[in-house]
Amino acid sequence: MTTTETPDSGTEEEKPWHLSGNNAPIFDEATVTELEVKGSIPTELKGRYFRNGANPQSGTSDHWFLGDGMVHGVELSDGKANWYRNRYVRTPMFDNPDKDRMELYLDMEKMGFNYEVSVANTAVLGHGGKIYALEEGSFPYEISKEVDTIGCHDYDGKLLTAMTAHPKVCGETGELLMFGYSSLEPYLVYHRVNAAGELVQSEEITVGGPTMMHDFTVTRNHSIFLDLPAIFDMEMAMAGGMPIRWSDDYPSRFGVMPRAGTDADVKWFEVDPCYVFHTLNSYEDGDDVVVNGCRLREIWRESSEIAVSDDPDPADAPMMWEWRFNMKTGAVSERQIDDRGTEFPRVPDSLVGLQNRYGYCLSMGDGGVGESGANVKYDLANGGSAEIHNYPTGHFPGEPSFVPAAGATNEDDGYLMTYVYAGDTDTSYLVILDASNVSADPIAEIHIPRRVPTGFHGTWIGDS
Repeated sequence: MTTTETPDSGTEEEKPWHLSGNNAPIFDEATVTELEVKGSIPTELKGRYFRNGANPQSGTSDHWFLGDGMVHGVELSDGKANWYRNRYVRTPMFDNPDKDRMELYLDMEKMGFNYEVSVANTAVLGHGGKIYALEEGSFPYEISKEVDTIGCHDYDGKLLTAMTAHPKVCGETGELLMFGYSSLEPYLVYHRVNAAGELVQSEEITVGGPTMMHDFTVTRNHSIFLDLPAIFDMEMAMAGGMPIRWSDDYPSRFGVMPRAGTDADVKWFEVDPCYVFHTLNSYEDGDDVVVNGCRLREIWRESSEIAVSDDPDPADAPMMWEWRFNMKTGAVSERQIDDRGTEFPRVPDSLVGLQNRYGYCLSMGDGGVGESGANVKYDLANGGSAEIHNYPTGHFPGEPSFVPAAGATNEDDGYLMTYVYAGDTDTSYLVILDASNVSADPIAEIHIPRRVPTGFHGTWIGDS
């Protein structure tokens, strides 16, 4: 176990919400091999569950999105939990904790950015035999199966932009589709990487300005860009913090392009003003391209803080939505699927870009602070009806990742995994749910004798 001195960042009352409670960072790197298991771990699960998150080594950060990346992993095999490990991702930001990011990030000689500068704190990706920690402003950082940092990855020098933290791996071809956005022109560049991990295409895509494109989505034949009114402000960036603000003058639109197309091939569709941090999936239905995602009516009009309220306005919550774009007529239709607040949506990896029936999310408001959290399963073939897994009082889950069962015959034959914070013991556990019966008791809980702070995105990377 590696332990660092715990910084003094004030009392709980003085700290912002993103540094308090289970959002507060931890400061040691542990390896735990004696893990209590409740229930029975399916013997077919051979691999590792990884989850990334912001964990500022200084104990402070200006925004929830800005802390140093720490990856938490659990290895499973033969019905056993072999270990839990947590490790910081070693980046230039980790190595220079007293430096301002822009001081390292801006390359004044090239009048551009140094994309090796990262906090690598948002997601984990397995592709082409490698594992990456991702953060949308920079290059990916490769990590090992044991959660140690290997180093920055730029696809043999071919990647010349940042890489999104939300790339898509095609469920049929294994192709990796991704993009990089920037506050400087070109504002958006699209990339394709083949199943072997080779970058084979990069295309500049024309958007309305320096928009924060956190996510995008793909179908079997298309890539779909979200050009939305969250706009970069360079003056705010130089002052520190999160330099994004809402603009009423910037149209909201989705751009649909053939997967191997170019800028000239993009067909743009205007939609009602909104912001989408995370898409669930998209697919083709006749002449329609269908997109599902968690829609917000707006973000960051007055500040870039993420609102946390004991009595939030339900309309401010992200809600599951559907957009349909007719590629022949140009018609657009959009509808709200649910009035429940949900976020961090996932589908089985095998169905990315293909029509899915089910989607899995984190509840964003059904359980109040100090009560409990929930995961939600949507049945999109049945009007979007939902099945809920409610956790015990004081227990709060994260984003659910789907893991297919061996010999699966139905789409939901498999398991959901996520870390759950147990507030009553100030510890955490990795839960395994039956994805075909989400409301049932967990199949297994792997208990960790410490807390795993609230984080962002996780994934299961199997040995096969």
